[in-house]
Amino acid sequence: MAHLFVPSRFCGPPSSGNGGWTSGALAGLTGIDPAAGVSVSLRRPPPLDTPMPVATTGAVTAASLGDEVIARAEPVEPGGAAPPLAEPVPPAEARAAETSYAGLSFHPFPTCFACGVSRTEGDGLRIFPGRVTDQDGAARVAATWTPDPSVGADGHVTLPVTWAALDCVGGWAGDLEERLMVLVRMAAWVDAIPQVGEEHVVVGLARGSEGRKTFTASTLYDADGRVVARAEHLWVAVDPADL
Repeated sequence: MAHLFVPSRFCGPPSSGNGGWTSGALAGLTGIDPAAGVSVSLRRPPPLDTPMPVATTGAVTAASLGDEVIARAEPVEPGGAAPPLAEPVPPAEARAAETSYAGLSFHPFPTCFACGVSRTEGDGLRIFPGRVTDQDGAARVAATWTPDPSVGADGHVTLPVTWAALDCVGGWAGDLEERLMVLVRMAAWVDAIPQVGEEHVVVGLARGSEGRKTFTASTLYDADGRVVARAEHLWVAVDPADL
């Protein structure tokens, strides 16, 4: 039986897995073509360093612990449209935006694998998105990212890390600095795997909110401005005491 396993290196909050990394790891166990789109729902905070048995029933692949489903993955609905592109940002502009990253002054999860400010070079991804010009009136953030060899194999980044790079940039495009949110659903379309050592640009786009829910999208571009992958997210505001 296959298992989903989230090493502590890939945490989001200190005691649970980064939502993007966890979702990408489960997506990789489905056998679905990454470019066709995979949707992952996170039902519970993914535990760290804990094997979670994975079972597939029909089109759904689920990771469980005891009687609880932790996460479930399924294909994006046939014919379902990919999210709108978060429009590209020149690398120089994205680098400049990093200095205004809201997480530098306050970060709810400073040890987060993807966007945590307490992670060192080569350990975390250190994607620090700052505000850039709006896109059709919607807030947009951007950052550069040069994958470290430790997150790749044979010169390319792993699929879970690719999903992680698309994750938190969405939260910062939403209102993460105003209220604590966690990722509960993410769908990603991965057209190519990022190359280690090559500078990329990650752009996040706000797509509105409804009560406790916030909707965002993100796009990952390579050094030549080509789309590598894109994602859409659903975040839910939570009480810090629940984490």
